[in-house]
Amino acid sequence: MHPDRFAPQMLSVLRIVAGLLFFLHGPQKLFGFPPSSRPAPELFSIYGAAGVLELIGGALLLVGFFTRPVAFVMSGFMAVAYFMAHAPRSFWPTSNGGDAAILFCFVFLYIVFAGPGPWSLDARKR
Repeated sequence: MHPDRFAPQMLSVLRIVAGLLFFLHGPQKLFGFPPSSRPAPELFSIYGAAGVLELIGGALLLVGFFTRPVAFVMSGFMAVAYFMAHAPRSFWPTSNGGDAAILFCFVFLYIVFAGPGPWSLDARKR
C-alpha cells in the first residue's frame, strides 16, 4: 500500500481545508464573526472587499467549483495582500504576520496547476 495511491484524495482534502480556513476570514471581516479585534468594515473599503473575496472565493474553493480560475485569483489576491498589509511592517513574515498570506498564496497557486481533486463539483461535472 503506497501513499501515492491516495494523492488525488489528499489534493481534495488540501483544497477543502484551505478553502474552509480562507472562507472563515470573510465573515470575520464582514460581520465580526468569529469575533475579532476589528469591528465590521465598510463594505466598500479595501478591507470589506477583501472580506467579500475571502467569503466567496473560500466557498467556491471549499466545494471545488471553478477551482482553477478561483485559485488563480485568490493566489494573486494573497500576494497583493501580503505586500500591501504585511510587508510594510517588517521584512520577515513571522514578524509582520504575513506567513498565512504567503502560505495561502502558494497553496492556491499549487491548486491552479494540480486541479481540484476528485472530491469537487468540478470533477462531478466532468
